Amino acid sequence: MRSRLFLSGIRASGRHGARPHEKDDPQSFVVDLDLEVDVTGDTIEGTVDYRGIVEGVRDLVATRSFDLIETMAQAIAAAVAAMPHVVRVTAVVHKPAAAGRLKVDGVAAAATSPEEP
Repeated sequence: MRSRLFLSGIRASGRHGARPHEKDDPQSFVVDLDLEVDVTGDTIEGTVDYRGIVEGVRDLVATRSFDLIETMAQAIAAAVAAMPHVVRVTAVVHKPAAAGRLKVDGVAAAATSPEEP
């Protein structure tokens, strides 16, 4: 059976940005995930491990560096899509500091992993 799973508000810090000064100090990022998962039974082993996904996203944001949130969203989508039971994932990366500087409600980018053949 296929099911949809939503993980929202995954907060993480990292050194990302197109301007050099943006990478001097860690900034806050928020990641939302929309996953299509293969559920093979009514046990934790029959679906994705939420904790592993959240830890993996936080680790990726903290340890890698991207100029664009678009490429960060692509990397997150690819990493989560490689996890067991995940068929497809859309990752949305929010950059709250950029929204504040621009005086807008939000700045975000999304990327969707391709479905396995």
